[in-house]
Amino acid sequence: MKILLIGNYELGDAKSMPRFGEMLRRELTARGHHVELLRARALVGSLATGTLGKWLGYLDMYLLFPLRLWLRSGRRWDAVHICDHSNAVYRPWVRGRRPSITCHDLLAIHAAEGRFPRQHISRTGRLQQQWIKRNLLAIERVVCVSRTTARELEALGARGEIRVISNPLNRSFQPASAQQLTAIRRSLGLQDDEPYLLQVGGNLWYKNRPGIVRIFAALRSQHPVFASFKLVMAGHPFNDDLRAELNRLALQPHVIEVFDPPDDVVEALYTGASLLLFASLYEGFGWPILEAQTLGCPVATSNREPMSEVAGGAAILVDPENPEAAAAAIAAAWPQCARLREAGLRNVARFSSEQLIAEYETFFREGVARA
Repeated sequence: MKILLIGNYELGDAKSMPRFGEMLRRELTARGHHVELLRARALVGSLATGTLGKWLGYLDMYLLFPLRLWLRSGRRWDAVHICDHSNAVYRPWVRGRRPSITCHDLLAIHAAEGRFPRQHISRTGRLQQQWIKRNLLAIERVVCVSRTTARELEALGARGEIRVISNPLNRSFQPASAQQLTAIRRSLGLQDDEPYLLQVGGNLWYKNRPGIVRIFAALRSQHPVFASFKLVMAGHPFNDDLRAELNRLALQPHVIEVFDPPDDVVEALYTGASLLLFASLYEGFGWPILEAQTLGCPVATSNREPMSEVAGGAAILVDPENPEAAAAAIAAAWPQCARLREAGLRNVARFSSEQLIAEYETFFREGVARA
């Protein structure tokens, strides 16, 4: 098949979506298909930073790229697929084939409609999400990455075909060597045998970083086995709210900030961690659960979908908004960590790229046959 994939803007903030598009391109090409990944180029958006750069980026995304897409999609493609629901607005610019799309989550659309008061959306942001929603609902064939997202899309008013295809890991993960672990530990000020819990993610409200800190505080104060543990938080720099919570709980000496670590450092952090603490309030999927499990790191995650769906019975499920109860659940399951580690490795097998890319391949072939 000849497949045109529509990817994300070159200067976009998110890392996971460009990786997802590249993963589809790479894996489908390996299966013998002719695949092109088309992305909006940073032509004028690279001329400035800050607010001006953001608005110039919109020119790249919404003025220049649609013209390029219109010209490029005029070639004969068997399938055209938009890799990220936030790019649903490109739907009218695709010629020749009605595009399909992957919907990863509906967080921004729900926030724009007032479902999440903690997430402020500007007036222009609300208009943008209405534009995205209108085009997303007009696309006839949609892949959702979880059953939760599929149900939410149906509730939003989708009337076309919805197929659930989970996300595979969007890159390969390799456990760190003993030498790498020692080097990472020393760079973070950890002793060679000092245990730590790990959190991976940014400062967005639904990542629940202050809540994770409160769970860690409850573990240290109420369960002696965790009294010597540190908490490593990898991702965005700490914001003021998180620092204030650390100060309030007197946890500053016990929490280590790792700013925007490269892939090899992330792999080492997973490899050496005693537990991944992934207590998000909302996710579209939850990649860190699988990343940790594939490297043999036990997982504690929220007792909410899709986190529980992705974890597949191979994680400690906790209430992310009840620190004491979450800490008690982790402490009670702690003696079973070896079993959780083995169950996690089995669970990851459900998300192999070979199996899930084959499902995308079938999805595209069915679209060709229908056309």
